[in-house]
Order: sequence, then C-alpha cells, then structure tokens
Amino acid sequence: MVSMRPVSGELRDGAHHLPVRVYYEDTDAGGVLYHAGHIRFFERGRTEFLRAIGINQSKLNAAATEDRILFVVRKMTIEYLKPALLDDLLDVVTEVYDIAGPRITLKQELRREGEAIATADVLVISIGGNFRPVKLPQEMVDLMWSAGA
Repeated sequence: MVSMRPVSGELRDGAHHLPVRVYYEDTDAGGVLYHAGHIRFFERGRTEFLRAIGINQSKLNAAATEDRILFVVRKMTIEYLKPALLDDLLDVVTEVYDIAGPRITLKQELRREGEAIATADVLVISIGGNFRPVKLPQEMVDLMWSAGA
C-alpha cells in the first residue's frame, strides 16, 4: 500500500513540513534544480504553512480594503548548499523565528533525506489594503506561534 502525505504538508517537530518533488520543468540544462525553483518551493512552503494553521490568504485578500491583510516578502537571503536533482523528493521546512508588529521572520530549509540542501531567512511584512504596514491581529500571531509548540 502506498502511503499518502497531506497535500498541504504537516506540522511536526515545531515546524511545517511540505513534501515537493523536483520535476523536469524545475531543472536547468544540467538536470539540477534551477536556482529560482528554490524560491518557488520556499513560497509554497510559506503558503501551505499559513493554510495548515488556519490562515486563509484568499479570504484576507478579498476582505474589504480596510480589513485586508496581505503578506509581502521584504527580504530573502538564500544559501544554496547542495544541488537538488531531477526526481528528488524534498522537504520544505518552515519555522517562525520572530514576530514583531508587521514583521514576520521565518527560517526555511529545503531538505533531502533530512539534510539541508538550501536555507532561507525570510522577512515578511503584513500590509493592509492601502499597502502600508499593519500589525498582525493577535489571533494570527498566536496561530503562527502555536505551530512551533
């Protein structure tokens, strides 16, 4: 029998884990995961982390302008440690590191068989419908921190 993993990944070990596979479309001419592919995988990890803790980005984006909350990447630092290859099964690990006002700092890793092959430090800012920074509601902050418990 084949073991199926949840499409949105899972919360475990104080972090969110999302399995992703490297497909042909993700690789460069040498059969290695193209560097921009790491960014896409990290984005998927952050999106599925929010979904797993009960934050629905579609609803936040569709809210009335004064209630709208959007998440934008302000800064991302990536270290590429080892190549990922065609057909590799990877684990995108997302962990909340700090939350202060509108600033959310996340640590992410792309792992193969438990070993980090790329890491990312990501600074996300929450903004309102006027595209200005807004402090996250305490309920969201609590949800984010609860994922690491």
